[in-house]
Amino acid sequence: MKKLGLPRVLILGCGDVGLRLLPLLLPRYRVLAVTSNPERCAELRAAGAVPIVADLDAPHTLGRLARLAPTIVHLAPPQSEGRIDRRTRNLAAILPEGARLVYISTTGVYGDCAGASFDETRRVNPQNTRAVRRVDAETVLRAWARRRHGKLSILRVPGIYAADRLPLERLHKGLPALLAQEDVHTNHIHADDLARVSLAALRLGAPNRLYHAVDDTELKMGDYFDAVADAAGLARPPRLPRAELERSVSPMMLSFMSESRRLQNRRIKEELGVRLRYPDVQSLLSEWKLTRA
Repeated sequence: MKKLGLPRVLILGCGDVGLRLLPLLLPRYRVLAVTSNPERCAELRAAGAVPIVADLDAPHTLGRLARLAPTIVHLAPPQSEGRIDRRTRNLAAILPEGARLVYISTTGVYGDCAGASFDETRRVNPQNTRAVRRVDAETVLRAWARRRHGKLSILRVPGIYAADRLPLERLHKGLPALLAQEDVHTNHIHADDLARVSLAALRLGAPNRLYHAVDDTELKMGDYFDAVADAAGLARPPRLPRAELERSVSPMMLSFMSESRRLQNRRIKEELGVRLRYPDVQSLLSEWKLTRA
């Protein structure tokens, strides 16, 4: 019964990161987790959440969410096609007045930055439809926050890694990486640290504020693959010039290999007080090697 007296928080898109966030929230909140799949209710209940069946693709299922919690963590990705995020638009239509919302966006909204290092003041320049949908979601939520006095924090998130989220399959397949002189800078965050940044934004984030949820890693993509290969005892991927590599990788991977940027993370440290458990990829790889020894 004690849980009933806690403030409520609603999680939309409670996948891997949401499940890592749950134990951080439970001491402070009664957590309601939305799923479109009734078969996930038992899993969410076992993790300590109250499951709510609703579907961001079906607006008629969302009405009651507006009354459930004044605090929301929006982890759900957009649908996989189009230039607008219909799911976020459906959510924004029912968000309550004055709600507190943390939205998990993507660093892809910046497009290719030719390896530049920058903070959250840089303009967006999305260069594929996935990123265009994310910019749409951010724009819709900002408009909601202005119109309904919402308190919005947007976390722009890069590639997420963890011991069970390493590119081992592509290494086993021997898929190529770019030649060093043609390679791109990538950004990273450990899934546990992303959960911790999300909690900090929920509690301490300034209204209508952007944050780069990235670690301190400064690696090119091929060097990242090499580091994982070395830790796993696998062969490093072959390096190819871009013209040859284009015939060997998927269009989605090629789009990742066409955008180079380095994001600064001062805001999450100075404004949210986040101390990263995994300040860089090597921190996780060193720990992972010990567990496998």
